[in-house]
Amino acid sequence: MGKIIFISGGARSGKSKFALKLAKAFDGDKVIFLATGLPKDKEMAERVKIHQKSRPQDWKTIAEEKNILKVIIGIKEYFCHLLIIDCLTLFVSNLLLSDEKEEKILKEVKEIVKLLQKAKYTTIIVSNEVGSGVVPNNELARKFRDLAGLANQLVAEKADEVYLVVAGIPIKLKPQMTV
Repeated sequence: MGKIIFISGGARSGKSKFALKLAKAFDGDKVIFLATGLPKDKEMAERVKIHQKSRPQDWKTIAEEKNILKVIIGIKEYFCHLLIIDCLTLFVSNLLLSDEKEEKILKEVKEIVKLLQKAKYTTIIVSNEVGSGVVPNNELARKFRDLAGLANQLVAEKADEVYLVVAGIPIKLKPQMTV
């Protein structure tokens, strides 16, 4: 059964850095990095280059904005010990900006989680926590914030481990420690 580790936090909180740290310490040599953010401008292209340089060269990188489910279906367990999806909120944004309906997006997130739970490999999913700020002043931004929050809840509920990263410090939320 596939283990799911969910990492959430604000922009520039250190989520991806923490995900890489977990992945580099992982006992397995076949890692796939599934990137959902494709560069659409010069600044984003620079960000992507920096992220790419931070990953070991022997990891396989797959860039896919919208068809995550198809990519996951195509991953063979014998080829992968660890899958990193960075990030869920960009995936949700990409679908929303492609005029996908909210119900369809949430259904796809549920299907992704269900498939990952059945996988023989571990998955680390990185996502932004977008609900801690002010209420956005336009409908699309509010729709995105709400949809991203619901997607995060769906993943966190089914995840084996959940972390919130704040100022570079990971805080383990699940499973909760008992005293």
